[in-house]
Parts: sequence; structure tokens; C-alpha cells
Amino acid sequence: MPPYILKPLNPKKFDFWKAWHLLGRAGFGGSREQIETLQNMGLRDTVDHILNFESHPYESTAWNRFDHDIMSPRTPEQQRSIQKARSSGDEAAIEAFRMERQKRQRADREQMIELRNWWMQRMIESPRPLEEKMTLFFHGHFAASYRGIEDSYHMFMQNELFREFATGNFKKLTHRIIRDPAMIKYLNNNQNRKQAPNENLARELMELFTLGEGNDYTEADIKEGARALTGFTYDDDTFAYRRGMHDPGSKTILAQTGKWTGDDFVNIIFSRKSASEFLCFKLYRFFVNDAAEPSRAGKTFIVELAKQFREADYELRPILRTLFSSAHFYDEKNVSAIIKSPIQLIVQAIRSLNTPVRDVRDLVVAGALMGQSIFQPPSVKGWNGGRAWINTSSLFIRQNLMIYLLTGLRPDAYPWQTDHLETFDAMPLVEHLRDEQGRLDSLSVFDWLLRFNLGGTPHPNRLSVLDDYLRSRGDRIDNTRLIGLLSLITSMPEYQLC
Repeated sequence: MPPYILKPLNPKKFDFWKAWHLLGRAGFGGSREQIETLQNMGLRDTVDHILNFESHPYESTAWNRFDHDIMSPRTPEQQRSIQKARSSGDEAAIEAFRMERQKRQRADREQMIELRNWWMQRMIESPRPLEEKMTLFFHGHFAASYRGIEDSYHMFMQNELFREFATGNFKKLTHRIIRDPAMIKYLNNNQNRKQAPNENLARELMELFTLGEGNDYTEADIKEGARALTGFTYDDDTFAYRRGMHDPGSKTILAQTGKWTGDDFVNIIFSRKSASEFLCFKLYRFFVNDAAEPSRAGKTFIVELAKQFREADYELRPILRTLFSSAHFYDEKNVSAIIKSPIQLIVQAIRSLNTPVRDVRDLVVAGALMGQSIFQPPSVKGWNGGRAWINTSSLFIRQNLMIYLLTGLRPDAYPWQTDHLETFDAMPLVEHLRDEQGRLDSLSVFDWLLRFNLGGTPHPNRLSVLDDYLRSRGDRIDNTRLIGLLSLITSMPEYQLC
């Protein structure tokens, strides 16, 4: 039997609101109909359905969509031509090479815009929400920014790597990360050679990716780890091991001595239980409660989940099943206890309310303005999350974003420039509330909209705000008034939580 803290929720308690909570955390929310479907499936089958997303048909590849040659390295012949031009002082030839390089950089930046739009669209429409949610998690965990890489195809390759290991083996993913061209470039491991070790990848591998800052390692371990990673580089779009750059000497890492390579370094790290506890802490903040310091019950949950993680040899699917099935996950203290990231806010609004997508390019820009520019985290630490998402500026943009989705009105445009291409029909959200005579009771509508969007029993003050709005404009529920009600609800502080 699992420890008490990991015990599953009583299946009889898995109601509509538990399903609502699960779909919001293990994905990006969903419609009333989708949530009712999950509720009727029951807890066990719902968790299996979410975890076993491979069985849900979806076009999963985009390898032919993006050009891998834009930033390909110069050929030996091109290198010789450049050297010849420099030696002879041929300024016209040198300028031609420079102009060609700048042309490719512009094309790559354009492809990066397309890549951002593609992933945003995918998160919105994918029938595999956990796959995209975990891809987003790993993008913030193994954070690398296009700004430090300047190769859009390498960013796409890394994104697909995270998707491949979404619920796979975390240890194997870490082995792949030290071979990932984007990460190698971002942390300068292509400059890591035995004559001059570069510590960046070794440091972040221990500090941010596996053990936690200042936890269970020393500066000497980082230096020795850097030696183990010498020679790990890349050739265009593929990993390359340069034996001549590797330091073959004896190294001592975390009290283990041998002629270690990069793979040995990773294996040694995962021999420490702190590796499992750190990742489970990160998963807990992402899926359960984003408080910087977990509660006593939260800490116990993390320790016990980490123990199971080690027993499963770092397979993610078993511990995600435990997490999403646990009574602790559904505890009232953990409901509406996470501040929505900008991406969560955008995607959940569209998937749960079924608003028009409007212009996906605008959504990507809005995410960046709110503090989450995908493919460009602020540093190798990723996004801090939690309370860091909210400030006076970002809150204003969040409200404008919701108005844009609901009405098509852009905050930087005049009313006559409103996006009228697709009007949001909000009436399906409340059609199930009609009585036998086909009438809609305003209090029932208020109560439902508040509960569905805020995830709990609404405070009487919230009901009165909606009642005042409706009565000031005539006591009738139509699409215009419904959009007005949703505009009020989505501006409430509680709407920022999931």
C-alpha cells in the first residue's frame, strides 16, 4: 500500500469539480462537456486517458514544416573562399558573405516567429493536453533561449525532444539534454575542451536541472563534471563527440572516482536521492501548489513521491499517475492554489470558454508582454512562476487579453478596428441552465459562470457584482450581456488562479 500521503482519492468523490481541477492542472482546462465526459469515466479511467495520450490521434510531427538549413554551417569550400578574400583584402567578397549571413539571420528570425505561433496553436487545439503541458514544463526546467542560440531549427528540435519524453524517463531525457545542440550552444559546451574546461553546462546540470542550487554538490564537483563533459559538442543539427577535445584523465565527482565521461557524470548524479526530490519539488509547484515553501503535508508528499520516482528508475508516468490520483492533489488547500502562467491563461480561456482564437500571433505577443515569451525564457533558471507572474503591468495586460478574446477589441486600436471576423457566441455556455419553459434564471447563470471560471463556490459579493451589472442594463440574458458578465468575471483576482 502507498504511504498515507500518496493514497488515491475515494473514487466516489470524483465529481464534476474534481474533474475540472484535474483537467486544468494536467492540461489547459476544457469545456463543460469535456469535463462531464471525464467525470462519467471515473477517476482511474480519466487519469489513464490523460496519461496515455499516445492513443489519441493527432498529427504529431512538424519536421517538414521548418527549414533546417537556414543556419547551417559554412561548407569547407565557403570557408576557404572567405579566408582567401580576407587574405587578399577583397572587401567586396567579404561584404557579400556578410550580407548573405545577415539574410539568413533575418530568415531564421522569421522562422522563429512561425515556430512560436505553431506551438501556441498546438497547445490550443491538441487532444493531448498533458503532452503539451509537460513540454511546457520541460521548456521552463531545461531552459534555453533563442536569443543565446540563434538557430530556430535547434529550438524546434529541443521542443520535440521535450514532447518525446513528456511522460517518459527523466534520467534518459537528461542524457539527451547533454547531447542537445540547442543546450550545448546555449551553455557553451561546444567551447568545453580539455585545455580550457567550460563549466557552464556542468554547473547548470547540477544546480538547476537535477540537484538544486547549492544542494549535495561542491564547486569541485562542478569543475570535475566540466572535465567529464569535454568533447560533447554538435555538428550542424547532430550531436558530435570530439575525442581529441575530451579529458580522459581520472575525475572525482560526488565522491566517485574514475575516468568519467558526460554519461557517467549524469549516472553519478542520479545515484543521489536529491535528484529525485528536486524534480518532484518542481513538479509539485507546477501541478499541485506553487507556494515557494510547500506546506508540511506538501513536503511529505514530495519526499514520498520522490521515493517512488527512484523505485520506478525515474519513469515519469507512474509518479504522474500517483500525483493525479492522490487525495492530496484534490485537497481544498490545493484547489485554485496556482497562479496561471500567461500561457495557461491564454490557452485555458480558449479551451474552456471556446472563444475564437482571434490571431495566434497576437496571443504569442500577449504572452511575452505578460512575462512568458515562449522559446525565450529570461535565463537558464527559466520562469520563477507563482507570484512573479502578477504585477500591476501584467495584470492590466491579462485583463486586456481576455477582453480581446471575448470581444475582438484590441487594446491598441480604436473601436472601429475591432476584430469582427468572428463573433464569440457565449450562449452555449449556459444553454444547459434553461428551465422547462426555455427561460434562463439570472442567479443560476451567475452562479454557474462564477463556479466554472473561478473553480469554487462564489462569494456573495461576486454574485451581487454580476447582478448589479445585469439589472443596470435590463434583466435579460442575451449574448451581449453574457459577454459583459464574462468580462467582469475574468477581471476578478480569482480568475488568475487555477
